Amino acid sequence: MTTASAPTDRRAQITAITSGKGGVGKTFVSANLAAALARQGERVLVLDADLGLANLDVVLNLFPKVTLHDVFTGKNSLEDAILPAPGGFSVLLAGSGMVEYSRLTPEVRDQLTEVIQRVRPRFDRILLDTGAGISDVVLYTVSLADEVLVVATPEPTSLTDAYATIKVLATTQGRRDLQLLVNQVGRSGEGRTIRGQLQQVVDRYVTPGLSEPVKLAFVGELPVDPNVREAVKRRQLLLECFPGSPAAQAVVAVATRLAT
Repeated sequence: MTTASAPTDRRAQITAITSGKGGVGKTFVSANLAAALARQGERVLVLDADLGLANLDVVLNLFPKVTLHDVFTGKNSLEDAILPAPGGFSVLLAGSGMVEYSRLTPEVRDQLTEVIQRVRPRFDRILLDTGAGISDVVLYTVSLADEVLVVATPEPTSLTDAYATIKVLATTQGRRDLQLLVNQVGRSGEGRTIRGQLQQVVDRYVTPGLSEPVKLAFVGELPVDPNVREAVKRRQLLLECFPGSPAAQAVVAVATRLAT
């Protein structure tokens, strides 16, 4: 398990992995990116912050006896809920179908904040696998992060929703530097082109009303790769079952860029 205590003056870098639209591979990215960062020597925790519709456990083929719900209700301790995951990182899993976590109550806000504060000294990096969209729960979760990684695909609906997310984060949270990862690209270089297109729209419609420009940093693209679907069907990490695949190599490249 990768939960050994670290010196209290060290605090994990918190990265929120979010998206405007569901189904863009956000949880897949979170899990495999965590494995790639762990291979580079980082102590990584993935917190499943999609509190009501959690599926990180499905991606990793885990069957947790203790979830964040149990911690929030006082049924179990936080220590019991931090689990080792395949790939050499740790996870904090949420429960599925919990209607009480579909909106941001003061209790949910305080409990989530406390959990993150308590685990932060133990890790080098915490990845918050958020829900999709711009609900108050998602936006509050993102507000707890040092940096935000927006995952999008080349589909027009995904790009429209990614733009909406970027606009909301810029105007309500003062975010001026955001990271973009484009998943499921059909050809090399498509992700960088999409970043340029999104940046142009942001420059035209978002930045003029702000004191500083909003900048999108391109951290990488993941190609369409049949091995991804196979890994998801197997409920295994792509980096473990198909480490030489194009998408796995692309994930490693993103992790290297984030770690530098």
